[in-house]
Amino acid sequence: MFFIQPSAQDIQRALDSWLWLPLADKAVIRVTAFGDFFLQNDEGIWFLDTLEGKISLVCQSIAQLNELLGTEDGQDHYLFGGFVERAVREGRLLGQGQCYDFKVNPVVGGSISYDNIGIRSFVVAVNLAGQLHDKVRHLPEGTIITGFNISD
Repeated sequence: MFFIQPSAQDIQRALDSWLWLPLADKAVIRVTAFGDFFLQNDEGIWFLDTLEGKISLVCQSIAQLNELLGTEDGQDHYLFGGFVERAVREGRLLGQGQCYDFKVNPVVGGSISYDNIGIRSFVVAVNLAGQLHDKVRHLPEGTIITGFNISD
């Protein structure tokens, strides 16, 4: 319930807008129901947080990752466990190629609340988040975003 299994092609398409982060030497090992990624390289296990727009080293091995994600804190922090469990309880189940996503991304003012969660195409959700974070990271700190346009 906490993980999805997108195709290799969908993962590549989703990550196309995240190439400004150091992903080249890392292999995707898990994708969360919210479209976040656990990746692995020689240094350990990394977490690509599509909400925060950053990648960070979280542990050294799969065993450590499993231990981390076996805790309530780990599930809440990395998997949005409470939101996923509630969505499943309410019958808001993901189909193939889908993930949970914020209707209005928090990076542009959306709330981190259950009412702001919807189901979206995995590729679209992750790619849009990457584009948003890429644009926002170039703005001066404290910039207020009053609107934006989505175009082809």
